[in-house]
Amino acid sequence: MFIFAAMPAQIYTPFEKFNFSNRTCFLSGQALSSEEEKIQVFPAWLMSTYNLADQPFKLLDESIATYKDLKIPCAAEVNEQYLEPLEAEIAAAFAVGFDGVNSLDQLKLFQWAGKLLYGIIFNEMQAGIKQQHAQGLEFNISQSLIHKFSNLHLMLQSINQPVVFEDFQPFSLFLFRVNNEDDLFGYRDEINTLTFSLRIKDFGLIICLQDNGANRVYHKEILQKIEGQTLHPIQFEELNARLFYSAYLFNRLPEYNILPAGEETFIEAMALRGMSSKPLFDFWQNKTYGQVLENFWKKWGFLLLEIIKDPENPISYLLDTDGNFINATKIEFPL
Repeated sequence: MFIFAAMPAQIYTPFEKFNFSNRTCFLSGQALSSEEEKIQVFPAWLMSTYNLADQPFKLLDESIATYKDLKIPCAAEVNEQYLEPLEAEIAAAFAVGFDGVNSLDQLKLFQWAGKLLYGIIFNEMQAGIKQQHAQGLEFNISQSLIHKFSNLHLMLQSINQPVVFEDFQPFSLFLFRVNNEDDLFGYRDEINTLTFSLRIKDFGLIICLQDNGANRVYHKEILQKIEGQTLHPIQFEELNARLFYSAYLFNRLPEYNILPAGEETFIEAMALRGMSSKPLFDFWQNKTYGQVLENFWKKWGFLLLEIIKDPENPISYLLDTDGNFINATKIEFPL
């Protein structure tokens, strides 16, 4: 159970009225005095460490922004009181590497990654609204995405409000040591499934931000075999592919009871099974998984036909044919 500093509970719900104005703080909903009151989506410390500021960042409508172009409206006091201390703690841990990140409260990592991914979603929403209004159309987005994004935003308010998660974690988090090359910045996300991945320094981090821990249970068998191991980059990217694909197969929209009690807001997760007897994940298809893996393995030049040469057993660098972990030192690939 996680509890945060006291202030009156007042949950902000931007998706009710589709408020994505630059005059409203993205996190608290308070009115801003200027449209210039903004923060970077990718924090300055991360951009300067990896020279990201002027690198291209592709949005869903195929337009290209730069990392430094991505900003969100944020009240100065919210930033100073809540976001800057979080950034400082994450930056210090990342500077150490795996051991620093491993010592962090997982909820802090969830808040940090969730804020970054929500910042991208916010920019995508603004671009979509602008584009459709320019064509004289009303902005349209699926109800399931509104549901997911609203819940993520609700959870993010644990940064600046006393939010209590009642005996559950809204996420699955995976952290591994990885033999990365120096100065590598490997970032991926999938906003439809709210999946986040970052590979830098000597570690790789993957978070399924809105699954109530379901992906950790789904991959329990392989995780038991690789937990605590140092991974070769190709192994981490294989794990990435498995998790991005299973996040896509996850077929529930988590529901929550929100219970304000005085200064606190309690969030209680409803059972994922709900009224459905259907499994939580759709059927795993190796051909589709192979296509995902091909994308994650681009650097090593694998083609789909090679990956699923044996359709029942796609190539794996994590496990050998007997299902045992392959030691990273035995993999003969350039980093």
